[in-house]
Amino acid sequence: MRKLKNSELNRLEVEAFKKAPKTPITIVLDNIRSLNNIGSVFRTADAFLIEKIYLCGITATPPHKDIHKTALGATQSVDWEYVENTAQVIDALKEKGVITVSIEQAENATMLDQFEVEPTNRYAVVFGNEVKGVQQEIVSKTDHVVEIPQFGTKHSLNISVSAGVVIWDLFAKLSR
Repeated sequence: MRKLKNSELNRLEVEAFKKAPKTPITIVLDNIRSLNNIGSVFRTADAFLIEKIYLCGITATPPHKDIHKTALGATQSVDWEYVENTAQVIDALKEKGVITVSIEQAENATMLDQFEVEPTNRYAVVFGNEVKGVQQEIVSKTDHVVEIPQFGTKHSLNISVSAGVVIWDLFAKLSR
């Protein structure tokens, strides 16, 4: 088996990406501190043709060299917007019929492997601060709370890892 060269991967150019049909998923970043995590989420969003990223609260915005370092140009392809108040974003998305989902450890949370999606729906997934998680106000506002099952000694995953796991799972379920 031979590794493929970048030229063999048939990746989209930025303009083709912008015109391509998107996966019906929006990402909401609620007060993310790490610029590297923000960049990594952009890269994941690009990989799975995500509709848009909302950057909220203290979440930094492009252009920034530390975001660029991990995004590797995905800030140019993925649609994004800064909105200071996360609750306003959730309210606006819900008004458009988007199903909102907090990714958090909470009472009665649905485990990710048990969370069912409908291919005709649009979803917005909220990822929270690296220390405090998704704000309680936002957890209470969203339609669902989904938890990534974990079995080791640690209490959480890095936000960029969580985003990769959740986006891949939802992408796979929506693609069936």
